[in-house]
Amino acid sequence: MTSLDIDALLSNTDTEIIICTGAGGVGKTTTAAALGVRAAELGRNVCVLTIDPARRLAQAMGLTELDNTPRPVSGVSPGSLNAMMLDMKRTFDEVVEAHADPERSKQILENPFYQALSSSFAGTQEYMAMEKLGQLHQDDSPWDLIIVDTPPSRSALDFLDAPARLGSFLDGRFIRILTAPARGAGSAIGRIAALGFGIFTNVLSKILGAQVLSDIGTFVAAIDTTFGGFRERADATYELLKKPGTAFIVVAAPERDALREASFFVERLQSESMPLAGLVLNRVQEVEAGSATEEQITAAAQRLRASGEFELTASLLELHAQRMALKERQKHLAARFELAHPTVPIIAVPAMAEDIHDLDGLRQIGAELADKNNDW
Repeated sequence: MTSLDIDALLSNTDTEIIICTGAGGVGKTTTAAALGVRAAELGRNVCVLTIDPARRLAQAMGLTELDNTPRPVSGVSPGSLNAMMLDMKRTFDEVVEAHADPERSKQILENPFYQALSSSFAGTQEYMAMEKLGQLHQDDSPWDLIIVDTPPSRSALDFLDAPARLGSFLDGRFIRILTAPARGAGSAIGRIAALGFGIFTNVLSKILGAQVLSDIGTFVAAIDTTFGGFRERADATYELLKKPGTAFIVVAAPERDALREASFFVERLQSESMPLAGLVLNRVQEVEAGSATEEQITAAAQRLRASGEFELTASLLELHAQRMALKERQKHLAARFELAHPTVPIIAVPAMAEDIHDLDGLRQIGAELADKNNDW
């Protein structure tokens, strides 16, 4: 197994963006935060962009809350660490405010269709994560490393696909159809188009409802004359992700579904020539090495139980045997992943005895990530 050299990656000033991705519930957010602490203490100026972190993680970084503005984390040196939580609606609002005059901006922000689109439309969170990354990665940015924790999507692939889908919708044929009558109303062809559009909208009204269609039309008319290029903006950030200064770290637990998701994502990254740094295998079971096998320990526990004595000792032996069995299952699953992806560097991080609740806990995770001798 080729070991993932985390410190070499974090120390390399050519590394400007790290994307942590993987299935939900595998520890991506904690990994991203631990990488941020580690990088800052290696001298980097870091901003960690998290997606819906648990409150305890904000507290672990000494912050009462995380919001859409980077907040400095104290107690980290010689570099610096800032952390923020993506607010997808606020980020969308910022895009509108940046591209529209105050009157038109107010018109868009108050539009019911826009409010629904910016809050819950499929793909909006992933698109806005891309938008926020683009905002943070500016020439005058105070950070030389940005670490992104990807949204907890049904599929890790959504992070790459959803921005293009939303951009295509906002820049696509449907939007152009809705705005065509307004753009061509002064010409004979425009009047004919408007007549056809009237028939089209009558059909849509029956499907969507007149008020919904009106809200969509008002929203489209407002954005069409104000700003565009949603697809181009998504494409530009997508290209940024492919540059050498970006590194993807796939995070997985040593479980069948999580490793299957990780395998799909590794293959997608490789097929699109995106810079994959390696795999973090999180929450690995550690067991003290000994000469006795799992079968021998189980048999000893059974003998003790049969004797009617030493119940506590028997329970401890059974627990130890269970952990040995779990470790073997995890090694088997990891070996299957490694066999399918022999060129992907891997680092194993042991399961912690308790939740991470402070900077020292994040430092411990960072140290485990950097320990190339984590061999199991």
